[in-house]
Amino acid sequence: MSELISYQLEDGIATLTLANGKVNAISPDVIAAFNAALDRAEQDRAVVIITGQPGILSGGYDLKVMTSGPQNAVALVAAGSTLARRMLAHPYPVIVACPGHAVAKGAFILLSADYRIGVEGSFNIGLNEVQIGMTMHHVGIELARDRLRKSAFHRSVINGEMFDPQGALDAGFLDKVVPAEQLQDAARAAALQLKKINMTAHRNTKLKVRKALLETLDAAIEIDKQHLV
Repeated sequence: MSELISYQLEDGIATLTLANGKVNAISPDVIAAFNAALDRAEQDRAVVIITGQPGILSGGYDLKVMTSGPQNAVALVAAGSTLARRMLAHPYPVIVACPGHAVAKGAFILLSADYRIGVEGSFNIGLNEVQIGMTMHHVGIELARDRLRKSAFHRSVINGEMFDPQGALDAGFLDKVVPAEQLQDAARAAALQLKKINMTAHRNTKLKVRKALLETLDAAIEIDKQHLV
């Protein structure tokens, strides 16, 4: 589909693979490719699997863009937040097969999916914004508040605590952890199971369950556009 995100459709399952350098940085071009891939998956009526390269899902937003000026940083974060909101409301199930590290926006991709599988190993998963001098944006706070366990929310957002895969499972970033060599099969098995559900019921229930969150995110996106600090 693009050099940044490949698209593979098989048995009604669309696998989106991020490939943007060593850390799969989330840039404006990656977000554009992501949206195009989700458009195609929706047309194909496919269950979606999002994954990355061995050892990493994503290290977060492209720091070259984030440090190139406030306007560029605000625009990138707004585009990323809109993508997260889209994933949460996607009409078909969205699975993330996390092959290793998932940091900052990489972790928010986990928080925007319906089912998340990680791998065993010495990997870091979490929101490191305050560690690198960035005040957490409103969308990030609200998404983490909704998806993380209460005991982990403050540790993650305010303290910038990073978790190993088992800790990420306990915190709410992941739903399952498997050996790395089993990730692809585990994601496919989850997708095949989700294919059995009624997709109209899935979509309608998802929107009903997440109605308050989606409305909160819509408002937070606008606030962040006005004054991301």
